[in-house]
Amino acid sequence: MKDHINSKLFKYLFLFITGGFTYFYMEIIFRGFSHYSMIICGGLAFVLCGVLNQATHFRLSVISQMLISTVIITSLELITGYIVNIRLHLNVWDYSRLPYNFHGQICAAYSFIWMLLSLLCIVIDDLIRWKIFDEERPSYRIL
Repeated sequence: MKDHINSKLFKYLFLFITGGFTYFYMEIIFRGFSHYSMIICGGLAFVLCGVLNQATHFRLSVISQMLISTVIITSLELITGYIVNIRLHLNVWDYSRLPYNFHGQICAAYSFIWMLLSLLCIVIDDLIRWKIFDEERPSYRIL
């Protein structure tokens, strides 16, 4: 039982670190800088989006996973933005100049980007679970 808990903890820690540092370095590549809070936000997003297929008794379509992932990632961005930018006044990002933004913390354009990137997250999560953690081989339904 203890080994099972330890292996599950290791798996989710591995997934969290993979997602967190990928998000952090993607920001550095595309924005030129990032903030350590993005490791936490990205790690949580990667784990939560990846668990969508594992947590249901039926297979969600890829489109459904992408849409739900968009809501998850955008929500985590809002929470992180509220804490880091509004409460702590660190001003890591500000979307207030972009259309359809909410208090400068989230906006429609980035939500669309998260939707596209979520496909990559879904596939990478499934490949990690299959190749590293010996879970079932990924299969997908588009709709």
